[in-house]
Amino acid sequence: MRTKQLVKRLMQTAMVAFFGSSLLWRCANQGSLQGGPKDSLPPIVVSALPAFNTTNFTGKEIYIGFDEYVQIKDQQKEFFTSPMMKKNPTITTSGRGIRITILDTLEENQTYALNFGRSIVDNNEGNRLSDFRYVFSTGDSIDSMVMSGYTVSASKGDSVSNSLIFFYPAEVDSIPAYDSILFKYKPAAVAKAAGNGIFIAQNLKPIDYKIYAIEDKNNNFTYDPETDQVGFLDSLHNPTKEPDFRVWYDTTRNHLTAEPQLYFKMFTDGRFKRQTLSESKRDAQHQVTLYFGAPNPEVLEFSLDSIAPEEIVTEYVTRGRDTINYWLNVPAERLGDTLRGRVVYMKHDSVNNLVPDTAKLSLVWRYIESKEEKKAREEEERKKERALKDSVEYVPPVKPNPFKVDQSRGDLNPEQTITFTFKMPLVAVDTAAIDLRFVGDALSAEEEKKIAEQKAKEAQKRGVESIAEDNSELPTVAYEFFRDSIDMKKWHLRAAWEPKKKYALTIPAGTFRNVAGESNDTLRSDHVTLDPEKFGKVIVKLSGKSPESRYVVYLKDERGSTLAEVKDATTGTYTFNYVKPGKVRIGFLEDANGNGRWDTGNLVERRQPERSEPYVDDKGEEVMEVKANWEIEIAADMNKIFKPITFESVNEQLRKTEAVRLRKLLDDREKRRQEALKREKEQQGGGLGGFSSGMGSMRGAMNSIGGSGASGFQRY
Repeated sequence: MRTKQLVKRLMQTAMVAFFGSSLLWRCANQGSLQGGPKDSLPPIVVSALPAFNTTNFTGKEIYIGFDEYVQIKDQQKEFFTSPMMKKNPTITTSGRGIRITILDTLEENQTYALNFGRSIVDNNEGNRLSDFRYVFSTGDSIDSMVMSGYTVSASKGDSVSNSLIFFYPAEVDSIPAYDSILFKYKPAAVAKAAGNGIFIAQNLKPIDYKIYAIEDKNNNFTYDPETDQVGFLDSLHNPTKEPDFRVWYDTTRNHLTAEPQLYFKMFTDGRFKRQTLSESKRDAQHQVTLYFGAPNPEVLEFSLDSIAPEEIVTEYVTRGRDTINYWLNVPAERLGDTLRGRVVYMKHDSVNNLVPDTAKLSLVWRYIESKEEKKAREEEERKKERALKDSVEYVPPVKPNPFKVDQSRGDLNPEQTITFTFKMPLVAVDTAAIDLRFVGDALSAEEEKKIAEQKAKEAQKRGVESIAEDNSELPTVAYEFFRDSIDMKKWHLRAAWEPKKKYALTIPAGTFRNVAGESNDTLRSDHVTLDPEKFGKVIVKLSGKSPESRYVVYLKDERGSTLAEVKDATTGTYTFNYVKPGKVRIGFLEDANGNGRWDTGNLVERRQPERSEPYVDDKGEEVMEVKANWEIEIAADMNKIFKPITFESVNEQLRKTEAVRLRKLLDDREKRRQEALKREKEQQGGGLGGFSSGMGSMRGAMNSIGGSGASGFQRY
């Protein structure tokens, strides 16, 4: 067995040297790139009939022999041809090899690549042969040009794994107002990105290409707008005019990888989704919800029998308005178990035109008693029966108020509001009834505790449970109570809060009334404003590209979650106060349309997604340390932050991303290895633990070296 392993290692090294030599020049002929030495021992090719890189190919069958018996796994997911064939070849195992039968009529003077991905697996250990390709040509020569690239999600900033890249000759026509290439034509060449989003497209022609990338979630090698992300390049690209790049075998992940020449910002284009009414529900007595298949549905009419249009309150739940709540501002007794009505909206027909469509609605809602409610009801009935039997007056318990509201609690940032989130939309608010009072300086927790204990003693002396707070002598504070601009069930109370002060808020019963006719009980709360000396401050001096340029400035935590933001920012100074001590990041959105939010791309209009970039200091660091009672000031030049994306900038960012990803990958592997060693020691009593640990450490070190890109460097 040891001899066989050594032979396989030597053969793999020889094959890397042989096929790797084809990577030295952009115009060199391409062989079957099977990679460098690996941790596992995959099958090795020992024969091919016809041979690799055969020209003037006219046959229908290809046989590839290996040094051991193999299986074909995940063929639908892994195998593809470039260019695509109308009928995919059939692949069967035969002896120690595979037999490929061509079913399609091949084009003349065309280079074909059969890409097996990781579908070839040996019978014994299940080791996969990675990046295996068989190339032939029906003409006199093999197309040998190569390009590399990187696919990344524009919204998440992470790579899009296993995406497909489609190459179309520049002469392919397209309607100027509608980019229909992805729907009308088969690509002239296809490449597939690895798990890290990097792809190497081989066997290209030395011509200008229009290039697209799709996510292909369904593994059907077709762009499905409803599920797939898409990306495109604004200009034509010719492999002879792209910068040189390095390619190597990543022994940590077991696949070829490279420096990307091309960069795709991929996005979901909702305009291609078919518009239809997906579902209608009635989750609550006063609520009807419609779910649409695509954003921004054009609803021409929504009506319910016996309910007037002015009694319906419309709430758009999602940003794209594809989920709509209709709240019924009518008494409960007018709402039966079943509501009937209709919705008229613009729906896509069979040829993808928007036409009016009427959907009839039958919406059922019934109150379902919970186990706790049933238990309480039965207990109440028993008490009532006992009272009647004993000729005692029965006093029913007070039922809890169904009115629901969540109010922001805790210490209050003087720059923010007290927020109220209601279960249902409000239809009446008596803002004049709200009472906000200034109590005085904020006290420490120990001081508050002493005061509470003193009041408890006084209450005990008086023989009462507690002493009611009397705020009538405290000074009133002016406030503004207003509804949120986005969420209609959310309201805000804003005042000129002073730091390190205490305020008392009282909202009398009946101040709020919702669509179900429910009103609030009396709400009382105390609010203490923050001490600025316990927080840091981040100052951003922004220099825009032009006076008209608009940006959104984000303050984020170390993990990337947004803590605060400034919209409609132009050249000027912006300050984030009350920043908790810790690590933060600053990010910027180039807000092209000035709507204060990130917008995805549009394939029809050939508009790329809006760019969002982090602030990076002169040392290359994104993360900043905020300290209490301390200021951080940064100068942000938008010309520098949003400079044109280049080969160098993409590769620099990718090196950082890959370093983080590699560390996590190796940490996960080491964790699994330690767990395996622990199980092995438990099973064997620890006899072989030391030897296995030493071998595992050596293997981890070798993988780490390979993963850093030190294995098999070649330059195109």
